[in-house]
Amino acid sequence: MKPFQILTGVAAPLPRVNVDTDQIIPKQFLKTVKRTGLGAGLFYDFRFKPDGTPDPTFVLNQPAYKDAKILVGGANFGCGSSREHAPWALLDFGISCVIAPSFADIFFNNCFKNGVLPLALPDEQVQRLMALVTDRPGTALTVDLRERRILGPDGAPLFNTPFPVDPDRRRALLEGEDEITTTESRGESLDAFEAQQASAWPWVRTRA
Repeated sequence: MKPFQILTGVAAPLPRVNVDTDQIIPKQFLKTVKRTGLGAGLFYDFRFKPDGTPDPTFVLNQPAYKDAKILVGGANFGCGSSREHAPWALLDFGISCVIAPSFADIFFNNCFKNGVLPLALPDEQVQRLMALVTDRPGTALTVDLRERRILGPDGAPLFNTPFPVDPDRRRALLEGEDEITTTESRGESLDAFEAQQASAWPWVRTRA
């Protein structure tokens, strides 16, 4: 997994509540288990008209936001089914941070597992960011996970206090560590545990 430390990029506003995973990546794009290529289906029903042509009114089709790396969304973002393709599609499109007042639990967890930073901020802070990136299209923000700060275009922190994030998940993102690499990094501890178990319970086979 690619480490997430400091992200600077255009932030796009998506002022919709209850954006579900089928809206993030519709079901017809779930036929693959690959993490690449899913960006083409991101927000497909929002981005395209029924005839398949791009909808110029949708934010990610607008020139100022088409290369967005940060998404500012509404409450309960990522609700619906527990498809891991949703953060895959965001990443493949180029978005690696979503800021919203709240997230659905499974989507929230899936983001951390796949290198996307979901930031749940107080509603007033989200509304301030939403207004900033709406009123000034193409505005670039910086999300500094090391310092837990969001910086404005001038490089100054936008809020007085660091944003909240679970310490273990923060460390994993900073180091680019997923669940597999976390397990592998604890190999010595696992071997010691198995040796202790084999000594205490010799009648139990711990390995084939």
